[in-house]
Amino acid sequence: MFKSIAGRTAIVTGGSKGIGKGIARVFANAGANVMIAARGQADAERTVDELKAAGGKAAWCACDVTQPDQIEALVERTEAEFGGLDILCANAGIFPQTKLLEMGPDDWDHVLNTNLKSTFLSVRSAVPAMQRRGKGRIIITSSITGPITGYPGWTHYAASKAGQLGFLKTAAMELARYNITINAVMPGNIITEGLEGLGQEYLDTMAASIPLKRLGAVEDIGNAALFFATDEAGYITGQTLVVDGGQILPESIEALAEA
Repeated sequence: MFKSIAGRTAIVTGGSKGIGKGIARVFANAGANVMIAARGQADAERTVDELKAAGGKAAWCACDVTQPDQIEALVERTEAEFGGLDILCANAGIFPQTKLLEMGPDDWDHVLNTNLKSTFLSVRSAVPAMQRRGKGRIIITSSITGPITGYPGWTHYAASKAGQLGFLKTAAMELARYNITINAVMPGNIITEGLEGLGQEYLDTMAASIPLKRLGAVEDIGNAALFFATDEAGYITGQTLVVDGGQILPESIEALAEA
């Protein structure tokens, strides 16, 4: 599947756990060199060890994606480690739950900086390295929350994810001249370490609202990101792909019962 990925080099921000780890695993299994960008050493080292044990090529770099100098160092480290940079998966993000009237300016800024500003910083830093390769692929992990749906406690998260898609449209036009494409994957409810800890009853309740009757796996998002990174997707830019098992389709729970 998508043999054009083999030998390419990808940065995955927030790649040590959750969706980012799933993306990293899919890319490594497809033959890409994977640089994990993360703040936590233990999780990052564990992920790199797992990827290598499965036959992949991987390394990690400590990086706070809100800090421009650390992102620049990440790109430099990647080029030094693997000889270049072909793919950026701008995946790092947080989703603390805080109701609007309880939210302070610092709460807002923390989420917008981590989720949205970091997307800009990561893309800006990656582009010169891609220009040196003559082409590149950028994949943003957005969400259905914000661009399509809403959920109480996530006004800041929703704004950041909708903002990523606004950024995407104009970035796609500006980067096209360099043979660089930029697209976004929009996950629905995906099983991650945090969700698993909430128990099976909670997971079953969430799955009941999804037409496919299950939550997504992190590899589902990884596979979508992989497609956008291939030569086969070279004529696609500025686009989004919802990966949610049909979650946004029913207008009510009753609609699912009728189906």
